[in-house]
Amino acid sequence: MHSGSESLIREFVAAIGLTGATVELVSRSPEALKHAVRRVLSGGIEVPSESSGSALLAEPDDLPSELWDPLRNLEQVVDNPPDNQLRSARVGITDAFAGVARTGSVCVAVTAKLGGAVSLFPRSHIAVLEARNIVSRPGDVFTAGQLENKGMKRSFVFITGPSVTADMGELVRGVHGPDHLHIIILEE
Repeated sequence: MHSGSESLIREFVAAIGLTGATVELVSRSPEALKHAVRRVLSGGIEVPSESSGSALLAEPDDLPSELWDPLRNLEQVVDNPPDNQLRSARVGITDAFAGVARTGSVCVAVTAKLGGAVSLFPRSHIAVLEARNIVSRPGDVFTAGQLENKGMKRSFVFITGPSVTADMGELVRGVHGPDHLHIIILEE
């Protein structure tokens, strides 16, 4: 079932908690989103001390630009980052076109707007998702009629919590991507 119903939102939030990521729900307004991102950038995310202080902002693939516009004015935010800043930035901020309630995953498009790169290279990732785009199962992302068929029309990555690996012995964070993921859910 698609639509971001209250039960899907609750299931999604619970699943996120199991992944090691963090989540918050905010109202769907430019100012509420700006306030949430500012709060996260000012200490709400644990970031490595050796990272630079910048936050890279990928152009949204799915969120309206009026939601994104106030983020461009935040002091730490770099809009349209050059390639050399992708690896040195502390935080990446992207939109996500879908969330999966069962797994706590978000789906970020890999397009020329840099969502894929900005979600993977910085040490921390902030993904912004509209509550109405939460589906129940991973397969729903590929189901005709769901999410305006976006899962079948584009390349994207499923992101489930921070990057971790245990195949080298002890659990290591940040091997193949950010070592922290924070999801902001926009509610109507």
